[in-house]
Amino acid sequence: MTVREAQGGDEAMAAAPASPAAPAGGPLLSVKDLQVAFKTADGIVPAVRGVSFDVYPGETIAIVGESGSGKSTTALAINRLLPGSGRITGGSIQFEGVELTRLKKGEIEKVRGRKVGMVPQDPMNSLNPVWSIGFQVGETIKANGLARSRRDVKRQTVQVLREAGLADADQRLKQFPHEFSGGMRQRVLIGIGLSADPRLLIADEPTSALDVTVQKRVLDHLDSLTAERGTAVIFITHDLGLAAERAENVIVMHRGRIVESGPSLEVLRDPRHPYTQRLISAAPSLSSKRIQSSKRLPLEDPEARPARVEERAARPDGSPSESPVIEFQDVTKVFKIRTGGPRSVPFTAVDRVSFSVARGTTTAIVGESGSGKSTAAKLLLRLEDITDGRILVDGQDIAQKKGADLLALRRRMQPVFQDPYGSLDPLHNIGNTVGEPLRVHGVGDQASRKARVLEVLDQVALPTTVLTRYPNELSGGQRQRVAIARALALKPDIVVLDEAVSALDVLVQAQVLDLLADLQAELGLTYLFITHDLAVVRVIADNVVVMERGRVVEAERVDQVFASPATDYTRALLAAIPGAGLL
Repeated sequence: MTVREAQGGDEAMAAAPASPAAPAGGPLLSVKDLQVAFKTADGIVPAVRGVSFDVYPGETIAIVGESGSGKSTTALAINRLLPGSGRITGGSIQFEGVELTRLKKGEIEKVRGRKVGMVPQDPMNSLNPVWSIGFQVGETIKANGLARSRRDVKRQTVQVLREAGLADADQRLKQFPHEFSGGMRQRVLIGIGLSADPRLLIADEPTSALDVTVQKRVLDHLDSLTAERGTAVIFITHDLGLAAERAENVIVMHRGRIVESGPSLEVLRDPRHPYTQRLISAAPSLSSKRIQSSKRLPLEDPEARPARVEERAARPDGSPSESPVIEFQDVTKVFKIRTGGPRSVPFTAVDRVSFSVARGTTTAIVGESGSGKSTAAKLLLRLEDITDGRILVDGQDIAQKKGADLLALRRRMQPVFQDPYGSLDPLHNIGNTVGEPLRVHGVGDQASRKARVLEVLDQVALPTTVLTRYPNELSGGQRQRVAIARALALKPDIVVLDEAVSALDVLVQAQVLDLLADLQAELGLTYLFITHDLAVVRVIADNVVVMERGRVVEAERVDQVFASPATDYTRALLAAIPGAGLL
């Protein structure tokens, strides 16, 4: 890869290092002075500004930068998949010497999939919800001419999914996307992208929803493709550890321009540009410390405190009491898995799980995809029914709650889901979205509800101008802040965060984690934090519960688990963190 032009002002030009030496032979992909713009109501908005780089056969590069920097737009432009009003307004994109910007629709379709594979960013919305997983992968295999008979298509489908990290692929072909976890859906998309053995694979945040062990397996598979078949890989990622560990070269983008580029370790260990320095300083690591908020619970103002704050603030210094607000007691959840027609087999997703969460603390649940983390969260929220065991909130069995009591319980416990795209109604503006829980629960009148909406938007550091805007007009980080604001609208004391920061770039992630810490200190909130990112656990959690195949294998203080993990499984999770020993 050679970056021929790094525009971005005098500062960017001065910071850009010399291009690394080009490998022998011509580039597989050559992007020169690429410019992309979007037509909006306010006029033409440039998204990519004079981007140039080369990718050689067998090379892996990483493009990093915050949301809105132009990373994904650059990737979509290469495949001619720009959404809506997006247009390539200048520059050149050559693949194997062919100018892609001049190809007709039928010609570019022959390049996509077969020569240039794509793993899209969003695993939630990239799969058809009414088609089975096996059917969708099989259709891709048939479309690319890899198999024709039903038997061969099924065999190839199973092989593709296994290579992508689904060990029990043959048993899951008839399941639908909604029956898969976010990580499992991501693995399906990776399998589809690799199914035709493309010469170039563009992977847009390919591992953001994957746990570290599956991530390692998938990335090892990509490495083998690069080595054995000469497949080039472009990673679009916010994970700097992944960039350091897996890419030979890295491109740093900011506001549509390349501000720094070069060998990955050189750039990430000794960044020259201030923006690159900010990215690296914001990234959590295993050496990070728990975020300490300067805010304290306002004990002197009883009107400002949510309900039960007196209980949460039992200690004179304002630190959380150790009394458990949440208790899992031998909780089991069994699902029925379809095997074809009316037949089904039992699948134990949560198996005799026991742990407790103290008031005002953060407990993280970590583990591989399919370990039961999200299922445990859904059981607490009463989104799924418990098969056996009990979950207590303030000593009361939540399974016994019905009608008004159940509604009151749900008012106390609010979720922030993994997907900021799918959890917000695209037809509702932000004001209506944040105010919806207040209307559903019949809280206050129109004026008081509006005042509360403005209050929570201020708490999550969003301007009042977003009230009339829609989710598609906001960045991923802004959408996640909206989701947090909606969760806070009812003044809950328990917030369940399911992969709430997994899709965010490191700068926005740092802002959201700081926000969560401040809100916890200010409002006395109790967090149940579901994540696969152990570095995030290090900075946000007090305690950690490690789950494997539906069971708790370790539950301890965060410092204890990281310093001296008690099980081989936990040690494997820690060892699989990308770039842990490099940055």
